[in-house]
Amino acid sequence: MNLSNELVLARFEQEFPGVVKATETGIDGILAVEIDREQVADVLRKMRDDSVLQFNFLSSLNGMHFPQNEGRELGVVYHLHNWVKNFRMRVKIFFPISNPHVPTLTGVWPTANWMERQEYDFFGIVFDGHPDLRRILNVDDLDVFPMRKEFKMEDGTRTDKDDRFFGRDGHEGRSFD
Repeated sequence: MNLSNELVLARFEQEFPGVVKATETGIDGILAVEIDREQVADVLRKMRDDSVLQFNFLSSLNGMHFPQNEGRELGVVYHLHNWVKNFRMRVKIFFPISNPHVPTLTGVWPTANWMERQEYDFFGIVFDGHPDLRRILNVDDLDVFPMRKEFKMEDGTRTDKDDRFFGRDGHEGRSFD
């Protein structure tokens, strides 16, 4: 049986009733579902082990920062792949920047280890239960998370660059000057 977005959503409703908060299909045709962060470890483990879904590979996970979304400023998107049926999907979670904790998935997919470290390093997302959560690319004593949209992207004295072109209005917070 081939997987489709409709079949996956039906399976979600059957196996995880009421867990899906929102859905969308990207221009690439890949289904994305939003769930609560408290359920992410259990749901993703079941998605891996489910005889129909078989999402046996975590392709990547990425942090997100939307400073304008109060109470949902930070998020993580998990890119899953069923190798057997060559089907991909995304699972998203959102949470407040004041409580950046999510459960680790290193026990579900060992490859999550370095990916979670990277998102901790760049976004300050704390993956509870991670076996070695520390900075991976930035210096250990860096006291900011550089991928958050809290800093101007360009020097304010430049006239040839404008933060608005990068999805920012220039009022996100501190700058490096």
